[in-house]
Amino acid sequence: MSRKHFFSSPEGVVVHALTSLVSRNKHMALDAKERVVYNTAHKPNQVTIISGGGSGHEPAWSGYVGDGMLSAAICGDIFASPSTKQIMSGIRNVPSDEGIILCITNYTGDMLHFGLAREKGQALGYKVDVVCMAEDAALGRAKSGKVGRRGLAGNLLVIKLIGAASQKGWAFEKCRQMGQLGNDQLVTIGTSLDHCHVPGREAFEQVPDDTCVVGMGIHNEPGLKNVSPMPSATDTIKEMLKYLLDPNDSDRAFVTFDPNDNVVMLVNNFGGLSGLELEALTNLALQVLKSDWDIVPQRIYAGIMETSLNGQGFSITLGNMSGMARAMSVSDEEIFSLLDAPTNAPAWPKNNYVPVDVSKEMEKRRQQAHDLHNQPSSDDKGPATPPSLITALTSACNAGLKAEPTITQYDLQMGDGDCGEAVAGVCKAILSNLSSTPPPLLTLLSRIGENVEDVGGSLGAILSILLTAFINALSAATLKNGAQLSVETCSAAAARALENLKNYTSAREGDRTVMDVLIPFVDSLAESKDLGTAVGVAQSSAEKTAGMKAKFGRATYISDDGSERSKIPDPGAYAAGVWLGGLLEGFKG
Repeated sequence: MSRKHFFSSPEGVVVHALTSLVSRNKHMALDAKERVVYNTAHKPNQVTIISGGGSGHEPAWSGYVGDGMLSAAICGDIFASPSTKQIMSGIRNVPSDEGIILCITNYTGDMLHFGLAREKGQALGYKVDVVCMAEDAALGRAKSGKVGRRGLAGNLLVIKLIGAASQKGWAFEKCRQMGQLGNDQLVTIGTSLDHCHVPGREAFEQVPDDTCVVGMGIHNEPGLKNVSPMPSATDTIKEMLKYLLDPNDSDRAFVTFDPNDNVVMLVNNFGGLSGLELEALTNLALQVLKSDWDIVPQRIYAGIMETSLNGQGFSITLGNMSGMARAMSVSDEEIFSLLDAPTNAPAWPKNNYVPVDVSKEMEKRRQQAHDLHNQPSSDDKGPATPPSLITALTSACNAGLKAEPTITQYDLQMGDGDCGEAVAGVCKAILSNLSSTPPPLLTLLSRIGENVEDVGGSLGAILSILLTAFINALSAATLKNGAQLSVETCSAAAARALENLKNYTSAREGDRTVMDVLIPFVDSLAESKDLGTAVGVAQSSAEKTAGMKAKFGRATYISDDGSERSKIPDPGAYAAGVWLGGLLEGFKG
């Protein structure tokens, strides 16, 4: 876990965060003393929906204040229940003629304080009731005991449903019934790589590197079990879904999912995962649901929704909307209309599950463009591919792949380490197009060019432009002008390609880039008409980049401090020198 924070203690952080939130959302107001965020547009003739809990779960619950969701959110200290006094302040800020529903996640402090607020509210003449939200499936019935299931991120689906129902004018009892059904139709399980860390506090404990915790709670609570060695992402998802869906697990089969039921899925980031990893995990969950359980969720919600500060984990919630509809005696469509109803609550994911007016004209144009792209190539003519070129390209790519670890290490010292990956991608793309019976040269180069275009990074772009321009120049020389394939023809085409490349990058010799190799190589080839001479110049130029001050790319931010990393060659230039050296060896062989 990361134990570094910009705030050395939690004191004052909650009010700062809430003040920022309401400053950015004009429908919100803040009772700073009691740390209550409320919706100024909420009408007294609608059922009031209030929730809250300890801070540290942001954006829950303050981020869900808005039309069609929470009328108010009560924010306690980090991982601590808000006081009864705070909850009463929330009730006073959004009173309702229709009634007030307190949505509580099933934790002892929250249940006690919200419960006491209910009693006090009723004594004051308010119509107040409680909805207990508890849908954790990890610990099962046996371990949950008398306390019951924990409330996890599935509570947000309950809040969305009853908040939208209130906005649509549903009656108090009907809204409350829908809230209670959340426990009957929702199941959640979380998994984490480590515990979170609270600013200013000693670390709770640390999960070993090669271990994940299945069933971890949202407050650093221990999970169901530690799994080591670390399973694959797919295996992790499979185990989580088994705990949610296995009808034979009598301890955890809380919800029945019939193949014809409409299901929703919510994937929640505990706060410490990258967006990239969470989206990938979400897709794996969709794949496993389809392949192993024949379930295709009709709504998918994913993102940072209810965190555990900087916890490196996530949870999966599955909800049976058909089961909820049956219990409410309404249609599935009506339940989905509540989920899809618009809200200005800033944290609710904007998935845009609304009707789409698909452009028929654009569909037609799109198909035409794809058909044109997929037409058989008409350039199967021109000079034949010399067998020696296949050998040379194979040698060059193998040299590049062998040098990948060194290229990566050089780039890690100067950038983000992706240069080695880009070089390997280019080499693999070229090798995939080589065979003992190659097509004509222009066709082969075009196919290689298409694969190289798929390689990211600036190096991939530079090589793609150079290769495309070279193909165009060589095609013009051999097909249009009838020139024979020769060193002279190729060197002239390379010179024209280099001039074209210079239109797209201002990098030149001395700037510590791959251009430090490409420019002298092409110039030497054009002048000497000898590959060996040109490769020698290229490799010498690559070595000279060591010690140069970078003027392009991320390496420009590295200071020239005289350290070892200031003495290594530019990774792209080094890679180009290695590849060209391999090409020469292949021709010699």
